[in-house]
Amino acid sequence: MASLVRFRYGLPGCSPPCTDRTGTSQPSGTFTSRLSTVRSPSPLLDITTTATGLLCWRDSHPLEWQLASLHGHWRRIEIAKHRLFYSLVRFRLPVKTRGEDPDGLAFDFLADDPAVSPNIPAVMTGHTNGVITINIAEADDAERERRRREMGEPYRTLLGHFRHEVAHYYWTLIVSSPVTLDEFRSIFGDERADYGPALQRYYKSGAPADWPEHFITAYATAHPWEDFAETWAHYFHIVDTLETAAWFGLVVAPKISRSVAARIDFDPYRADMDRLIEAWIPLTFAANSLNRSMGLPDLYPFVLSPPVITKLAFVHACIHAKAGRQENMNAGLRATIAGLRARTGIGTQA
Repeated sequence: MASLVRFRYGLPGCSPPCTDRTGTSQPSGTFTSRLSTVRSPSPLLDITTTATGLLCWRDSHPLEWQLASLHGHWRRIEIAKHRLFYSLVRFRLPVKTRGEDPDGLAFDFLADDPAVSPNIPAVMTGHTNGVITINIAEADDAERERRRREMGEPYRTLLGHFRHEVAHYYWTLIVSSPVTLDEFRSIFGDERADYGPALQRYYKSGAPADWPEHFITAYATAHPWEDFAETWAHYFHIVDTLETAAWFGLVVAPKISRSVAARIDFDPYRADMDRLIEAWIPLTFAANSLNRSMGLPDLYPFVLSPPVITKLAFVHACIHAKAGRQENMNAGLRATIAGLRARTGIGTQA
């Protein structure tokens, strides 16, 4: 086995029969934890069941599950996963299980086995045909920080992994139609470029020097699929953070300039793209300034260039069209970009 522990989630319900990639069939009946309720990794949840069915699970290695070091990891992973699903539900995006649809969404949470041969590939966080794999090591703060520094990333979180990987799943559901693909390619590039060699080039040579002018992150330069996934993740960051700010009644009214003022008194999950940007830029300007006052890194260390805002507008239009709030995705995208240009003066081009 290349992994120490494997958890499979089919959401919601995990109805048998189902077989994971180890080839082990799920048992029938209720899926329960081998932990007592006192030791539940998530005190906010009953680990045997939930009202929504989002916590279904199976452990292929019950004895090894008792490793105390993984309990805190499990809790962190669950918190991030539930935040992901909160946004998916708020956006009214379709969420189907493997029991409901053979192409439905599922999760593998895997841990490397330090006892196995070093020749066996390490667990890689990623997405394949609806299965999102998360390396449990990403729930370890020190290890995740080590990887962030090694990769030269300004930001690396469990929630970011979930939001990025789920984008690959939804790309197939909401972007891969012929009409939408034409618009996608005009903004992100041609996804038919060979993916494997593209990643190899990125890891060998890195991103071009001018990447901040066109991409949200350096990794987004690797391939159009990764550009879309990075943009999708940041769209989720923006909307969810703005909603939190709205619930706290935050108002940004700096004394130095009214150009970075914002009153966040709307529902970001239902708002137009131009309104999101108008609120997001002042909010992050203020939050970054607060962090610097504490000697901390910026909360949001990214630049929303005009091409990046165009890509965010594409994601926004796709999500709202899939949710039924917009009849024509392409027309909605053009209207969104036109609104951005009129309100912010940004000369975006579709």
